[in-house]
Amino acid sequence: MKVVIGIDPGTAACGYGIVHESGGRLKAIDHGWWSTPAGERPELRLKTIFDGVAALITEHAPGAVALEESFVGVDARTALSVGQARGAVLVAAALAGIECTEYAPSRVKQAVCGYGRADKAQVQRMVKAILSLKALPTPNHAADALAVAICHALAPPLLKLAG
Repeated sequence: MKVVIGIDPGTAACGYGIVHESGGRLKAIDHGWWSTPAGERPELRLKTIFDGVAALITEHAPGAVALEESFVGVDARTALSVGQARGAVLVAAALAGIECTEYAPSRVKQAVCGYGRADKAQVQRMVKAILSLKALPTPNHAADALAVAICHALAPPLLKLAG
């Protein structure tokens, strides 16, 4: 039995998803997101994410926190912002003594959809099916975070060790 918190990092919107795995069966525990206003001071935005992750760790006592690796596109400012959000998550987990693993977006999509270039709608539908949810998980950030948690929960043990 294990609990995994999945995180789709971002400063404006940071998604989380929590799954419970037992004997290869997965159950969704919770999902959602934190949103921080663009005009808020950066340190306060990061504190919102840090506090949110710390509270989830305290409440659910996960065996691991899994994050989606940053996709570095053409906008360096966005990449820096996502990196800062990842840092807040990593520090919250480290302070609680929880191991973190990062997965490339294509790896998550491959694990959940069977195709590394699946679109957001496909990811949402497959997360709903895998976790037997009544409705599509929303918003996309929460669906992506659930997908990351699923990817980690079902990853072979050697892959987890290799990171």
